Amino acid sequence: MNDSIHGGGTSSGKDDSPVPHQPVLYHEVLEALSPSSGRDYLDGTLGAGGHAEGILIASAPHGRLLGIDLDLEALTIARQRLMVYGDRVIIDQASYQNAPEILKRIGWRHVNGILLDLGVSSMQIDQPERGFSFMKEGPLDMRFNQSAGSSAAELVNTLNEKQLADILWKFGEERFSRRIARAIVAARPLHSTEELANLVQRAVPGYEPHLHPATRTFQALRIAVNQELQVIAEALPRLLDCLAPGGRIAVISFHSLEDRIVKEAFRRESRDCICPPEQPVCTCNHTATIRLMSRKPVTATEREILENPRSRSARLRVAEKIEQAQSLQG
Repeated sequence: MNDSIHGGGTSSGKDDSPVPHQPVLYHEVLEALSPSSGRDYLDGTLGAGGHAEGILIASAPHGRLLGIDLDLEALTIARQRLMVYGDRVIIDQASYQNAPEILKRIGWRHVNGILLDLGVSSMQIDQPERGFSFMKEGPLDMRFNQSAGSSAAELVNTLNEKQLADILWKFGEERFSRRIARAIVAARPLHSTEELANLVQRAVPGYEPHLHPATRTFQALRIAVNQELQVIAEALPRLLDCLAPGGRIAVISFHSLEDRIVKEAFRRESRDCICPPEQPVCTCNHTATIRLMSRKPVTATEREILENPRSRSARLRVAEKIEQAQSLQG
């Protein structure tokens, strides 16, 4: 979803082109997936199509790509950007969680590469009306798909103090979660990003000089609104089933909560036994389905960070499918 956000929707730099420029970890993603002609790929967070275009170029002339995203505005840009690739591209508005059903519907038995670029895109952040940024006045929305689900405003104005505090702690690791939740409840109703950001700033002491006091609150609400961590955890095993033997999955995350889920899922599926270490005899009957391409995540180069500071927190993890019977039937 992030085309050059912290990297992965659009660059924060502006130009006259309607197409956003190069997404985060672009070369590293292409190297990891190693696209080639005659193979099929899934971009589960299409965004404005930056990574997808790279995959299509590298897999010419016969590589195909399915691109899906929840964000209708991003899909409009991606369709315009990728229309030159004709029937090599299929684009659909959906969550990557539903990718197996879409692949089955279009008749693809499996794919040779999968990309997920998690979190909010800079294109979304740069649009005040989307409500993702505490630096810009806008409605408290934060939904990736603005036509479905509850907005951030609905959460802050309806949940009780404990529920709000739990969200801020669990999804934002906000140490002042209770204090902020108490302030929110006392000030309700809240309708704008500016209202919420100012409230949090008043409630939280400036204990981190290089971090805006509202950063973790906005992160936590966005994750809760879009159920991001739950979707990642549920989707990864299903997506691994979609990979052909030798196919690779590349996942870019931008904060520790996302990265932890990806790391643990990859580690679990790369082991033959997942029984507790203290158990003397294996009873899980688990078989490894992937191998890790590296133990540590790939990060942005110093040059990329200088050109796009939002790439600083990007972490890329890659795994490869080993020879296994495919769970997804054509």
